Amino acid sequence: MKLNTALSVVGTILLNIAGSLCQLDVCGQAPQNNKIVGGQAAVAGSWPWQVSIQSASFGGHFCGGSLINKDWVLSAAHCFQSSSLGTIWIYLGRRSQSGSNPYEQSRTASQVINHPNYNNPSNDNDIALLQLSSSVTFSDYIQPVCLAAAGSVFAAGTESWVTGWGALQAGSTQIPDILQEVMIPIVSNSDCDNAYRGGITSNMICAGLLNQGGKDSCQGDSGGPMVSNGSRWIQSGIVSFGIGCADPNFPGVYARVSRYQDWINSYMDRNQPGFVEFYSSGFRSSPDLLLFSISLTFSIIPFICSLYLSSEII
Repeated sequence: MKLNTALSVVGTILLNIAGSLCQLDVCGQAPQNNKIVGGQAAVAGSWPWQVSIQSASFGGHFCGGSLINKDWVLSAAHCFQSSSLGTIWIYLGRRSQSGSNPYEQSRTASQVINHPNYNNPSNDNDIALLQLSSSVTFSDYIQPVCLAAAGSVFAAGTESWVTGWGALQAGSTQIPDILQEVMIPIVSNSDCDNAYRGGITSNMICAGLLNQGGKDSCQGDSGGPMVSNGSRWIQSGIVSFGIGCADPNFPGVYARVSRYQDWINSYMDRNQPGFVEFYSSGFRSSPDLLLFSISLTFSIIPFICSLYLSSEII
């Protein structure tokens, strides 16, 4: 009995490890993304984790989000404060809001989890998780993004990309039909805090062309991802708030993903997202996963992965 219990515990641990390592194998890859040009329409499949979150109560698209594994989407808490949201639909593999999307899958949200310490109006802890009504199937056009692990460093000037269907200018209520992409640099928290005259916390990360403007996220981009590339795409931020859009005096403010690794993982016993520790000069796997991957890759990981995937199907 004790042996069976011990084996069960060890098996559960190994399955959890394998799920995380298998996730690292697939996250942050965009097979259709051959080049990046800021401020223009994105090519189909360039950002395969991007989702459009919609509700009939809001007339369709109202926020963005990012796929982090086959069952969960990451977004912003401020998107889900209305009591009249109704049914929330999540569209994956979408490029056009009105045209054909041959690679698209759609799901409803079975639950929405706002961070318990989300603060309005400061927008501190502006992060939410949406569980999909059923698992999605990965393809070249639908892939999970890697998430910045605790301890990640995004130095000022780090090139970052923001994507979404947000307005193309401040005050506009019209959203573009085609998914947009823009490249902007990270702004240090101290410079960002000075620009906003306070209120920028360690749970936030800023990006934009400070003193220049012209490129930014805007209304409708909320909840969408800000990512950087270090051989794979790693999400550093979630579109949160700003003053105006592309205002030279106010960079965009994003929820800092690396601050929420434990909170995100607490809702996922298995198939945890691929967390990667990012540095401005590159990236490395989150230390605990790296240690396991080195020791297990050539031994039991293929076997455990097969067990893991089989258990998910069952």
